[in-house]
Amino acid sequence: MTTWLSSAAPQHPDHVSHAPPRAGENSLEGEPLDRHDRWNYAARGETPTQRLDRNYGEILQEVRVAQTGVQLLLAFLLTLAFTPRFVALTEFQRNIYVASLVLGAAANALLIAPAPFHRLVFQRRLKRQLVRASSRFALSGVTLLMLALTSSLLLILDVVVGTHRALWIAGGTLAWFGLWWYLAPLWSRVRNRHVRDEPVHGVHRRTSR
Repeated sequence: MTTWLSSAAPQHPDHVSHAPPRAGENSLEGEPLDRHDRWNYAARGETPTQRLDRNYGEILQEVRVAQTGVQLLLAFLLTLAFTPRFVALTEFQRNIYVASLVLGAAANALLIAPAPFHRLVFQRRLKRQLVRASSRFALSGVTLLMLALTSSLLLILDVVVGTHRALWIAGGTLAWFGLWWYLAPLWSRVRNRHVRDEPVHGVHRRTSR
């Protein structure tokens, strides 16, 4: 009979092992189990809690990549206001600068948000809610980062090549970001949507002795 893996070592309250869901069961100690929980147990031998821990770790790794970009952008924008050339900017360029600064700061706030969220729900057994919120924070933060990068590029190009050409180039850059950050993964998701419904073949489940 298939059983959840348990360890002889003491475990954190958030990492308690449970009995596996039997056929027809849709919940585990009152917590609903979705198809992803069942698939991960079959394919990886992960309990729902272990899966949430892995998901949160993956989100943090992704956020670190985006944080580097937004922090470099903010550093550039914050120092720009104290350069001698800044006083020569037109009103349009100043408005773009303000928009870039606000978008960058908002992106930074969202990309950092998983850390304080985790700290405030620590030991409350809200890991599932933490993972869902952190995923939304990360995606929203990356979207704002894309807009901040585009508006910053528009500011620089407006000074270098003029407003008309700057708008075209910035628009093309925004489309380029959208293609590889959103359209490409969404296309892959739609094209391979059947994969998530395929049963797991050749997986050796661990059984009790």
